[in-house]
Amino acid sequence: MLDKGYTAPSPIQQQCIPAVLAGRDVMAAAQTGTGKTAGFTLPMLERLRHGPHARNNIVRALVLTPTRELAAQVAENVAAYSRHLDLRSDVVFGGVKINPQMMRLRRGADVLVATPGRLMDLAQQNAVKLDRVEILVLDEADRMLDMGFIRDIQKILALLPARRQNLLFSATFEASIKKLATGLLHNPVQLQATPENRTATTVEHVLHPCDMGRKPDLLCHLIRSNDWQQVLVFSRTKHGANRIAERLSQEGIAAAAIHGNKSQGARTRALSGFKAGEVRVLVATDIAARGIDIHQLPHVVNLDLPNQAEDYVHRIGRTGRAGHNGHAVSLVAAEEHELLRAIERLIGNPLPRQEIGGFEPTVLSAPPLDLSGGRGRGGRPAGRGGDRSGGGARRGAAPASRAASGRPSARSSSARPRSGR
Repeated sequence: MLDKGYTAPSPIQQQCIPAVLAGRDVMAAAQTGTGKTAGFTLPMLERLRHGPHARNNIVRALVLTPTRELAAQVAENVAAYSRHLDLRSDVVFGGVKINPQMMRLRRGADVLVATPGRLMDLAQQNAVKLDRVEILVLDEADRMLDMGFIRDIQKILALLPARRQNLLFSATFEASIKKLATGLLHNPVQLQATPENRTATTVEHVLHPCDMGRKPDLLCHLIRSNDWQQVLVFSRTKHGANRIAERLSQEGIAAAAIHGNKSQGARTRALSGFKAGEVRVLVATDIAARGIDIHQLPHVVNLDLPNQAEDYVHRIGRTGRAGHNGHAVSLVAAEEHELLRAIERLIGNPLPRQEIGGFEPTVLSAPPLDLSGGRGRGGRPAGRGGDRSGGGARRGAAPASRAASGRPSARSSSARPRSGR
């Protein structure tokens, strides 16, 4: 742990490690950046090192993740934590050739990190044996369900032995997660590292009102005037991510886009360049951003507000990690006021407004949401205007602002079930 810079366990690690070592099933609500990967990896490795090594396509511990980037990130951590142990780990995901993965798995894996789609491909070709899995980890289970992996997960569960330890990690404990947990976990220890849907106290939030068409100009201005050297920008769509990355590059700001339509090689190069400081701005969609773990990432910008309010928490969780300070900036147009109200209601706080000189909006947006339970400014009851019961945050609902802005839904543009292959 000292090799990774840890001197004391995080709250989720303090709760999770003893439970996993005791062989208990675990259901944990843990936001990104809380140290949950070490929380399940360290005790898992401790348990595995006392048993027989995996041989002949056998897997002893299986970690399922929703995206390729998250799989690669978890695999890097597993390799780092097991560096001094006689254990073999591997990672498999789509977007790359399957034959090299099949060849590596012939030796077996004490720990295998995988995306559901590619794991099913390997299982169907008898390249991996899952009937001796001792420990199953579902990481970011909420996102796997959002991405449509429930059928693949059910097929994978059918290949596993009945007697095993199960660890489920999710940012939220919504109904679909509780339903999955009911059929998966046996008398689990329930842990919660941070209150559900609350943002880290180490992150400073600010909202800059801006006309929709001037957002790219304002983004360039903020990067230049503040001399930001490492910025993660969120776009609601793949096309939008490409467009803003091209615009930044034309302005002389090194930028790259990362989303589901990019090849795995391009995604890996963009992320590596961003981590190394060669790429100054990484523009990502919500799905592709899963697994982006940058040490002390200083700035996250929401170029577009997410259609699902919960995704705001996931996005800004990329900064302010492990106790470090972070800066979350949202560029918000009047057309997005319903999405903004849903976010403010979810996190329990209004986002501080700050207009930037020369970029003042020509269309007035809604006032900050009154979260006191009284009436909002102007005498309007708080929560009106399409924001009942969370408004734009309600799953399956199409916010009115989507039609106003002319932007497609994030679910149709970037959250397709096959993106984790």
